[in-house]
Amino acid sequence: MNKSSFFIVGQHAVIEALKNPKRKVLRVFLTEESKKNVHRLSPNKNLLNDIKVYFKTKKELDKYTTKENLLHQGYVAEIEHLKKPILKEFVKEQNNITLVCLDGVTDARNIGALIRSAVSFDIDGLIIKERNFPSESKLMYKAASGSMEYLDIFEVSNINSTLKNLKNKNFWVYGFDGNADKDFTNIDWKGNNILLFGSEGSGMHLHTKKYTDFLVKININKKVDSLNISNSAAIAFHYLSYIKKRVD
Repeated sequence: MNKSSFFIVGQHAVIEALKNPKRKVLRVFLTEESKKNVHRLSPNKNLLNDIKVYFKTKKELDKYTTKENLLHQGYVAEIEHLKKPILKEFVKEQNNITLVCLDGVTDARNIGALIRSAVSFDIDGLIIKERNFPSESKLMYKAASGSMEYLDIFEVSNINSTLKNLKNKNFWVYGFDGNADKDFTNIDWKGNNILLFGSEGSGMHLHTKKYTDFLVKININKKVDSLNISNSAAIAFHYLSYIKKRVD
């Protein structure tokens, strides 16, 4: 294993990595059945061409997932990181974009699920603190179900300074807070927007909250205190996608 490489597991994570021309896949470990499935899922292109493929039994592949208690489904791959996009350059070239920003969110499963929803509903990118991003997490890749290959992820050293700079570039920052007065569906979602989500336990940091333009909430009934962050994000992403398509 190279120092710059790491392992991912699961059918969707591995197959989408193989499909991505920007992703360097070093080795793939498959069962005989999963190899047949790769060809069935991509009949017009040999995804395994020029890839080192090793055939293993399911039991042999279990060693890659025992620690995380994940189902590998007969797919394991060793891959390299994608080239990191630069936020400053990205926002120069885009208009009317929506970014999601995570403040203090560290759970790999939630981040992966959120990334899957972001790709599903055309969110333009994710901003996350570099040291909070589990960039080599098998669990995150599995939860993202292949969507890691399709979202620009901007790893920054400081969330507060990043938000400040983006506000100076005509971005509106909306912090999702269960105690907010305004429902997010009552917002006029135009221009460049940042959807800011805090951790499930403590929410947004107080200092980070100062960089929001508005605090908004998702209205839910009183039977539950709050929604899982990935569920909240999916609801918001779907609504914004709907509004954008209706306007277009």
